[in-house]
Amino acid sequence: MNGKTSSIEIDIIGFPSKPEPPTKGSSGKSKNLAASFRASISSIWDFCKEDSNRVKFSLKVGLAVVLVSLLILFQAPYDAFGTNIIWAIITVAIMFEYTVGATFNRGFNRALGSLLAGILAIGVAQLALRTGPVAQPIIIGISIFLVGAVTSLMKLWPSLTPYEYGFRVILFTYCLIVVSGYRMGNPLRTAMDRLYTIAIGGFVAVLVNVLVFPIWAGHQLHKELVSTFDSVANSLQECVNKYLEEEGSQQNQLPKALMDEFPDEPAYKKFKATLNSSAKFESLATSAKWEPPHGRFRQFFYPWAEYVKVGAVLRYCAYEVMALHGLLHSQIQAPYNLRIAFKSEIQDAANQAAELVRSLGEDISNMKQSLKISLLKRLHTSAEKLQLAIDTHSYLLTPATYCDAIDFSSKLQSKLSTTSSSSLHDLPNELDVVAAGAAQAEACVELGRKQSRRQHSWPSLEVGALDEGGSVVVEFSPRMRKLESSAAMSLANFTSLLIEFVARLDYLVETVDELSKMAKFKDIGH
Repeated sequence: MNGKTSSIEIDIIGFPSKPEPPTKGSSGKSKNLAASFRASISSIWDFCKEDSNRVKFSLKVGLAVVLVSLLILFQAPYDAFGTNIIWAIITVAIMFEYTVGATFNRGFNRALGSLLAGILAIGVAQLALRTGPVAQPIIIGISIFLVGAVTSLMKLWPSLTPYEYGFRVILFTYCLIVVSGYRMGNPLRTAMDRLYTIAIGGFVAVLVNVLVFPIWAGHQLHKELVSTFDSVANSLQECVNKYLEEEGSQQNQLPKALMDEFPDEPAYKKFKATLNSSAKFESLATSAKWEPPHGRFRQFFYPWAEYVKVGAVLRYCAYEVMALHGLLHSQIQAPYNLRIAFKSEIQDAANQAAELVRSLGEDISNMKQSLKISLLKRLHTSAEKLQLAIDTHSYLLTPATYCDAIDFSSKLQSKLSTTSSSSLHDLPNELDVVAAGAAQAEACVELGRKQSRRQHSWPSLEVGALDEGGSVVVEFSPRMRKLESSAAMSLANFTSLLIEFVARLDYLVETVDELSKMAKFKDIGH
């Protein structure tokens, strides 16, 4: 305004013509996310592929929940039950189990617990209404305390453990009915509506589980027991074959033994599940008792408890296989030339035992009863041959040492010195005896040296055990003898465990035969 002109400058920041390239860090993260996503999808696919019943079970649960939810989505049932219809959905979610038997068991506990809780809640509510508005909340509070204490104590009682879920149902159903009835003013109406909706949810859960791809606990128990027989037989043969492998393949596997990881022994992984199958068998047997006759199990009061007994006896035999596996990976091993001396007897006994175990599993799988006299005779014969071989060649389990050879050589020298005082007529005969004894002593010393070189798995010599010249000190000889005896006894332990496994199979045959009679398997004779 004072003769001065003003100017305004506007700076316009232009956009870059080309987008900035992504950094290496962001591209690396995206690749890692894609790889992890593919790995997750692959693991889920493998999990579902391993057992298709898992997918069927999940689909059945979804179907049951949808059917119950229709009672809320449609106006007519919602007007009849109101918000209490949500109890049907809760019942389906809680009651629906993997197998039909488990669902029946859970449904029984649910129904009985809800019924008892409803009757008790109605009785207490009616009593509280007659005492007046002041004493009513006090009586309800005391009743809730007593019900909670009693049900919590009873579910811990050992004989009532199978009904633990039922006591939980009594507790929370009673609390919800009596409290909501107190606030709504009509406990009888509330209890009846809750019981109706619980019954609807239970009926839908049972109907879907039985009619849509049913998963029977009895069939699962039958299949699991048969697979257990196969895993024990396979693990026994795998263990024996690896024990008799060439000397070069035996390596120190202590780190793997501590971590319980043996990737080169696939049968051992399945075998480990056998030792921990007790709880699974008992759970499946308990659920199977609730199932009606079905499929191949059309007998009322089917002896499911015998399946648990057979599984227990089979685990009793499997403990010996586990002990054999421990000796296989122990640090003190018998030399290869000693193991190979009894190879045919050990392999024959193991193969005959594995054949008998598989045959018992096949009989249970096919639900047939057959006599195992021929298999038992061959098995007992092979076990007796192994015992006879150990007894005949027991001297191999007590290897000769340097001290034995030196003592024998000294005795020959003393005998040679006494020969000079004898008559010249007997001198040729005495020289022959001395020469034979000297050759035997030299062979004994050489055998001890060879065995000390072959037993690579023994602890190495300590520095204090050698003198300056590198020769063995005399004080080390007794310790060396102890190590040789320990290594030789490793083979004796292995064969003893194998023979004990064979002896336990007799009881397994008797138990399977008892199961086949009680379950009325088809008798096919020999």
